[in-house]
This record gives sequence, structure tokens and C-alpha cells, in this order.
Amino acid sequence: MSNQKVQKFNVIGISVRTTNENGQSGQDIPTLWNKFMTERVAENIPNKIDNSMYCIYTEYEKDHTKPYTTILGCKVENLDTIPLGMVGITFEEATYTKHIAKGNILQGVNSGQPDHLYPV
Repeated sequence: MSNQKVQKFNVIGISVRTTNENGQSGQDIPTLWNKFMTERVAENIPNKIDNSMYCIYTEYEKDHTKPYTTILGCKVENLDTIPLGMVGITFEEATYTKHIAKGNILQGVNSGQPDHLYPV
């Protein structure tokens, strides 16, 4: 883990509103990943900066026990064109803690090699 300052950036992707209560996120988030991969969502995101994937947990109602939004997407130059069924969001400059997950992204927990950034 390391703290790093991240400049303002935009992401377009797909999202789900979920909660950790009753294991709901354990169903919703894998379903979101499955959709992202099987429907090749990244290929349909306009104005991508690169092919890196981002998994973002945001819009918490209060803390980790309350509803929040998970977004899977790619960094984009702008939010001028957001395809139907996708969301676009801007993240302001902030300091985040970076976590790197390793393994097979399709095998669930501790998967993939995407970087995870958490606000400090």
C-alpha cells in the first residue's frame, strides 16, 4: 500500500448500487464483473485514455455498512459521450491509498491485477 496524489480524472463504465448487508454485494459485484467482461464493455467506452480497468467504490450513504455504488470502467478524456446503459463520473484531485490485487480476475476474491485506489 502507498499513498499517492491523483489528479482529477473521468471514468465511463457500468455500475451497480449495492450494500454489504446480507451478502448482497457478494452477488452484485461479481455479476457486474461478469457483465463487464462478457459484454466487452471496455470496447464500447469512447475516448479512452488507455486500456486500464478501474473498479471504484463510491457514493457511500454513510460507511461500509450502508449502500454504495460500484463502478467498473476506464479512464476517459471527457464525459461528452456516455453510451446508453453506462455512467460517467469525474473524480476530483485527492490523495488515495493504492492497493494492487493479483491473480485471475475471473476467479473472484483477490483477483485480477487492477489497481485499487481508496481515499485517505
